[in-house]
Amino acid sequence: MDLTIKSTKTLHNGVEMPRFGLGVYKMTDKEAAVEAMLAAIEAGYPAIDTAAIYQNEEEVGEAVRSSRVKREDLFITSKVWNTDQGYDNTLRAFEASLKRLGFDYLDLYLTHWAIPETYEETYRAIQRLYDEKLVRSIGVSNHQQHHLEKILAKANIKPMVNQIELHPQLTQEPLRQFCADNDIAITSWSPLARGRLLDEPVLAKIGEAHGKTIAQVVIRWHLQSDLIVIPKSVTPSRIKENADVYGFMLSEEEMKMIDGLNQDWRTGTHPDQITV
Repeated sequence: MDLTIKSTKTLHNGVEMPRFGLGVYKMTDKEAAVEAMLAAIEAGYPAIDTAAIYQNEEEVGEAVRSSRVKREDLFITSKVWNTDQGYDNTLRAFEASLKRLGFDYLDLYLTHWAIPETYEETYRAIQRLYDEKLVRSIGVSNHQQHHLEKILAKANIKPMVNQIELHPQLTQEPLRQFCADNDIAITSWSPLARGRLLDEPVLAKIGEAHGKTIAQVVIRWHLQSDLIVIPKSVTPSRIKENADVYGFMLSEEEMKMIDGLNQDWRTGTHPDQITV
């Protein structure tokens, strides 16, 4: 796979979504958040992934406007939080997110978690936003196969993206296969397992062979696995390092070695155990 930082994945509606971007979870210090986002944009990151619950949508908007990159050349994702779900609530939540961002559209809008009582109505509202051309693409986050099956049974427009926790110790292969079969792209959150992988000997050995850090090896694994990846860092040097993953390629054997690290281990909540 010949990849660059500008490489995209074609979603099923034809929209080109960047395969690499900046995750901004827990970037709550305003000044540090804007600085990190600007550093990422200047380093060539083509996408930023935020959410209402992250409480930094305003900072995303500020960073985009302060950068030398046009809004239309960046791919911005946000998500509706659990307490704002349901049909009417989702429409209001989206309007509030746009206002905080200072934008007149989003590139991707997602249901953040599949709250049992509301996620189907939430997605129905998100479809309306797509129909009204307020979002270029739509999808879900943290949805299991059974959640997706319910949505697919009723949806006029199936999700284009499912953003899930995914890393070498949680490879989620059955869910990935289901999404591939239904032309739903996968975005990996917590792609580095919140630092748990940084002492893994297998990854260290592969990194030494390529002159790369463990983090760079893992990010490259995501990209070569046809996953969209959104590593998070507030440190400008680490932001640049995370993007320096295009001058090498993992072999088929190395990819299998990394796949073999799976333990079905999560850093976050299982989607079937989430509550409002």
